[in-house]
Amino acid sequence: MQETYPLFLTPTPASQEDKIIDAAFRELLNCYVESNHRKKVEIIERAFRFAKEAHKGARRRSGEPYILHPIAVARIVVEELGLGSTSICAALLHDVVEDTDYTHEDIKTAFGAKIADIVEGVTKISGGIFGAQSSIQAENFRKLLLSMSTDIRVILVKMADRLHNMRTLGSMRPEKQYKIAGETLYVYAPLAHRLGLSKIKYELEDLAFKYEHPQKYREIIEKVNETEEHRLAITEEFVAPIKQMLDNAGFKYEIKARVKSAYSIYNKMETKKIPFEEIYDVYAVRVIFENEDEALEKIRCWQIYTFFTEKYKIHPERLRDWISIPKANGYRALHLTAMGPEGKWIEVQIRSRKMDEIAELGYAAHWKYKDGVNEDETELDTWMNTIKDILAHPEPNAMDFLDTIKLNLFSSEIYVFTPKGDLLTLPTGATVLDMAFAIHSQLGLECMAGKISHKLVPRSHVLQSGDQVEIITSKSQSPTPEWMDFCHTAKAKNRIRTYLKKAETADKLSPEELDKIQTPSGSQEEKRSLVKKLLLYPFKSKKKKGDHRARVAIDRKKVFTLYPDDKEPNYHIESCCSPLPGDDVLGFVNEDEEVVLHKVNCPIAMRLKSIYGSRLVVTHWGGSSSTFEAAVEVDGIDRMGILDELIDLVSKKFEINIRSLNISTSKEVFHCDMTFCVDNADTVNNLCESLLHIKGVKFAKRIS
Repeated sequence: MQETYPLFLTPTPASQEDKIIDAAFRELLNCYVESNHRKKVEIIERAFRFAKEAHKGARRRSGEPYILHPIAVARIVVEELGLGSTSICAALLHDVVEDTDYTHEDIKTAFGAKIADIVEGVTKISGGIFGAQSSIQAENFRKLLLSMSTDIRVILVKMADRLHNMRTLGSMRPEKQYKIAGETLYVYAPLAHRLGLSKIKYELEDLAFKYEHPQKYREIIEKVNETEEHRLAITEEFVAPIKQMLDNAGFKYEIKARVKSAYSIYNKMETKKIPFEEIYDVYAVRVIFENEDEALEKIRCWQIYTFFTEKYKIHPERLRDWISIPKANGYRALHLTAMGPEGKWIEVQIRSRKMDEIAELGYAAHWKYKDGVNEDETELDTWMNTIKDILAHPEPNAMDFLDTIKLNLFSSEIYVFTPKGDLLTLPTGATVLDMAFAIHSQLGLECMAGKISHKLVPRSHVLQSGDQVEIITSKSQSPTPEWMDFCHTAKAKNRIRTYLKKAETADKLSPEELDKIQTPSGSQEEKRSLVKKLLLYPFKSKKKKGDHRARVAIDRKKVFTLYPDDKEPNYHIESCCSPLPGDDVLGFVNEDEEVVLHKVNCPIAMRLKSIYGSRLVVTHWGGSSSTFEAAVEVDGIDRMGILDELIDLVSKKFEINIRSLNISTSKEVFHCDMTFCVDNADTVNNLCESLLHIKGVKFAKRIS
C-alpha cells in the first residue's frame, strides 16, 4: 500500500517551478474546499503527488511543467463544472496512463476502480478524436460515447481537458491550431451543447473562431467593446422599472446584462448577410430569482413575465416556453423579446437559480441536485439510448459516422404527438419518416405516408411543433436510396443506410446463400451508386490530361505560400466554396501532394480538418490574379436609372468585367445578381461598400 503524507506538511521544494506548481495546486484545493462537496482532501492530495511524480521532467509545448495542465483541468472540473473529489482525482490523473509507464491497474490499486475507469475512459479518447488514421480515430469516438453511457463524468473531464487546451492553444504550431480548433467546433462544442454546458460551449466556439478567423474575431470584439457603455446604459434603463416591480413583489433576484458571443454574432452576420449594427439580439438580460418552493417555480417565472408585458411591447413570435417542455439537454427557462429604449429589441431570459445552474452546467449539475430522478435525467437517458442505438449499427466510414452522430448533437427541437397523445422530441426539420423511425425501426422501414389533422401527407412532409401524426404503413414497400433525402435524424439515416448496404451485400451472394437469407428487393445499381457517394474520398486529385509533374512533398510544418498565377497556380480550388485571394483559407494536401483550398468556414472543410488533421497545411496568399469569378447580390428601392448606375460603378469605376447580370423587380423593390472576374476578396468587399453609396441600394453582399 502506498504511504501518504499531508501535502503541505512536507518541506516545500526550493525551486521556483515547484513553488509555482504547489501554488497552483493550493488554488485548486481552495476552490474545492469552498464548494458544497464533502471534503475528501487527502485523496486529492495523493492524486496530485502521484501525477506530479509521474509527469516529472515532462513539459508542455509552451515550456511550462506538464503537471500544470492536469491541475488546470482539475480546477475547471470543480470550479466551472461543480464536480467533486472523484472527478478532480480523475482530472489530475487523466494523462498518466497515456503518457507514462503507469497502467490502469496501478491507478485502480492506488485510487479505486471508479477513478481508474474514468481515467481509462478519458485515455481512450485523448490526443484528439481524429488523427491520421481516421478509421481508428472514429473507433475512439465510439469508445467516448460508450464511456459516456457508463459514466457521464468521462466526457465532463474530457470537456475540461479540451477547454484548457483551447485556452492555451497559442503555444501550438499554426496547423495544429487549425486542426484542434476545427475539431472543437465540429465535435466538442456540439457535445457541450447537448450536455447543456452552455457557458463552456460558447467559450469553445469563441476560442475556435479566434484561431480560425483572427481578423474577423478582432473586428467583432472591437465593435462589442465600442458599444458596451451604450449597451449597458440601454439595458439599465430597460430593467429599472422591472427591478421596482420585483422588489415590490418580494423577489430575491439578480439581473445580468448579457452580450451574444463573438461566434454567435459572426454566424448571424454570415447567415443573414447583415452588418453588426443590425443584429438586434446583441442586447440581452437574464433575470435569476431565488426559489425555495419547487411547486411555485413555474408560477413565479410567469409572474415575472407579466411584469415585462405590463411595461413593454412583446415580440409576438419570440416567446419561448422551455419550462413546460424543456430542451432535450435539460435546459429550462422562459424567453421573451421586448421593445426597449431607442427601438432596440432586447431578449429576456427568466430562470430560477436552479434553472440557471442547470443551464450553465447542464448534466454536470445533477451532482448537486441529487434529489431523486428528475426530468432532466430522463432526457439524458433518452439521448444516450439513441446514441447506443446508433452504436449498435456502426457506420464503417469515419466521416459518415461522425455526421450521423452530429445530427443528434446540435439541432433545435420540435415537439410532436402520436395519435394516443404521447410526446416525441425531434430535431427541427424532421419529417414523417423521421417520426416513424423514432417510434420503431420496423415502422420506419414500412412507412408509406402520414396523416395530420385528418389530411394525408407524404413521408417527406416536414413536421411542425404541435402536429399530431399517424403513421401509415405498407408491408409491400421498402426503403430506396431516395429515402435518404426524406429524413433529418441520425437514427433514420443510419437505419436506411444499413438496410441499403445489406441489400447490396445480398446482391453479391450466390443463389445458395440467398436461400438462407431474407433479402429485400430494389435496384442494386442505385444502391451501389449511393454507397460510392457515401464513401466519397475527398482527396482524389483532379489531374489534367498530360500532367506528369513529379510529386514534391509538402512540408506541413511550414506556411505554404499560394501563388494564384493565371496559367498555373500552385494549388487547386474546390467549387463548394470558391475562395478568393484574401479569404481565410485552409489547405489540404491530397494523395498527389497537391494543396486543395477551402474557405475556413466551408462545411466540407470543417469536416475535413476534424478528420484529416495530418493533411492540413497553413496557407498564405502570395499574390492575386484577375481570373477569379465572384458573385454579388444587391437589394434596394427601385427607381429610374438605378441599373445604369450599378453597371457604371462596376464597369467604369472598378474596371471589372461583368460576366452575368440578372435583375428583377417586385413593386417598389429590386433584386440584382451579378457575377464578374476579380483579383481578390478585398476588391469584392470594396465594391460592395461602394454599391451601398448608390441612392436606393440597401444591401450589397458577396454570395460566392
